Amino acid sequence: MLSIMASGASAFWLAILGTPVLMRWLMRKRIGQQIREEGPATHTAKAGTPTMGGLAIVAAVVGGYLIGHLGTEVRFSAEGVLVVIAVVLFGAIGALDDWMKVRNRRSLGLNKRAKLVAQVAASVLVAELAVHWAHTSTALSFTRMSSPGVQLGEAGWVAFAVFVLVGTSNAVNLTDGLDGLAAGSSGFCFTVLAILGYWIFRHYGIFHLLPAYGIDLALTSVALGAACLGFLWWNAAPAKIIMGDTGSLALGSGLGALCLLLNLDLLLPILGGLFVIETVSVIAQVVSFRLFHRRILRMAPIHHHFELIGWPETTVIVRLWICAGLFAALALGVFYGVFLTVAKI
Repeated sequence: MLSIMASGASAFWLAILGTPVLMRWLMRKRIGQQIREEGPATHTAKAGTPTMGGLAIVAAVVGGYLIGHLGTEVRFSAEGVLVVIAVVLFGAIGALDDWMKVRNRRSLGLNKRAKLVAQVAASVLVAELAVHWAHTSTALSFTRMSSPGVQLGEAGWVAFAVFVLVGTSNAVNLTDGLDGLAAGSSGFCFTVLAILGYWIFRHYGIFHLLPAYGIDLALTSVALGAACLGFLWWNAAPAKIIMGDTGSLALGSGLGALCLLLNLDLLLPILGGLFVIETVSVIAQVVSFRLFHRRILRMAPIHHHFELIGWPETTVIVRLWICAGLFAALALGVFYGVFLTVAKI
């Protein structure tokens, strides 16, 4: 428990103290947000706000994870290290994308194909390491390996893991359109994953996992959640800094990797329900326009639709935070309900 507290406290203070240092450096280098022309008109005021703030999140996660192991009995596990690797890799892809936007002075960075190829390559690396280094189960899982327990095999599980990592990272990226929305929503998810990781550690016999596995992933989850909280101090509306793709891709990959390595594959859509809704809103908008030449929303993702029907930005953010919190609570309840059923057997 002390190691988890140390990890969270370290990540929080690294984020809350390191972010203003990063802000000053970004302002000196004139690295500011580029606003897409088709976005809400009210967002033009955000042009020039320091971006690439995700660098502070990634640094806080890495620092918090390392400090959480100092002077404690908690050992580094392949699973925990792998989550941090995923965060760093996807953060690097996002940083390249953000840098190209700033350099080109427009809201488009890497082209879609190059960005997708980079994400897939990073996902394949993480998935293969999960199978061969962390020896992760290749069975499709809801809350434990035997439920539903469909064996995918290495090739099937790697393909599934790539889909999860790419999908989750892009889902969080789509959600990152309002000040603090992605950071706050992700914080709920990582808090629940920290609880579940610790619960798995305490009841490892039921889940048939090594104790070190659960506690280290709980520690990693706390580092991610605390980094979100510390960054949110500066990212809350009106944001003084924007996380950019650097932060959103890093957080999304961390969320996906944690669920895969905790064998919570099918619980992820419930836990990250808000991210699912944001993604579905974009898909539905595109499909509707291409097939019927009509838009079902005034603008996608759905948080922009709410802005355009008259909701103030802070109202949209808080209401979607409430939704994210409810989804996270639902996932926690589902997990506990399954645990009680299994414990009685």
